[in-house]
Amino acid sequence: MKRSSFVYSVTREVARWVFSLFYRLEIEGERSFSAEGPKVILPKHQYWTDIPIVSIVFKPMLHFVAKIELFKFPLAGSFLFLTGGIPVNRENSIRTFESFKYLFSLLKAGEKIVIFPEGTYVRNSIGRGKSRLLQMILKSQSDLKGPIPFIPVGIRYGGREGWRRRVEVRIGPPLFAEKESDAVSLTQRAMEEIGSLCRFSDANRRQGI
Repeated sequence: MKRSSFVYSVTREVARWVFSLFYRLEIEGERSFSAEGPKVILPKHQYWTDIPIVSIVFKPMLHFVAKIELFKFPLAGSFLFLTGGIPVNRENSIRTFESFKYLFSLLKAGEKIVIFPEGTYVRNSIGRGKSRLLQMILKSQSDLKGPIPFIPVGIRYGGREGWRRRVEVRIGPPLFAEKESDAVSLTQRAMEEIGSLCRFSDANRRQGI
């Protein structure tokens, strides 16, 4: 099942309206991409709300990499597919490879992919960046027309003003890498940049690959 532009657009507009009631988004950085060419967006991950916030912030339609467990329930799974979800099975390398083939076909078509490099929620600090999926992308990068921009995104949740919570979203300049062996250093650079964009103190930047 492929993403439906109609379902995605309607869902994003509903999320935009609902979130405007409870959150005040402050956005810094370039969020409008050229129509051509793939992008990989690497946001900070602290709450489930990061996902709709990222879809609201960026103008192009996005595809989100998510753990396969979220797709196991029929209705929820169908909705995730229609809104651009890409399931990844961390326990089964064969199924992960099948998902990656689909992911890479999207990159070849110039789509924009969202990968949360920490892989899970890590609040108020930087978790261990996971480089495996970035390594697979870099391994196949030579099949594309040019290098893929990897775009770090900081998300910082602030205090409440009335019933609305302040959320800062800061988009960093794109990062690039040439080959598969650069995946670890690329992940480390991305985590460093994400920590800086979130304005975490050095004590809260507990990095690892």
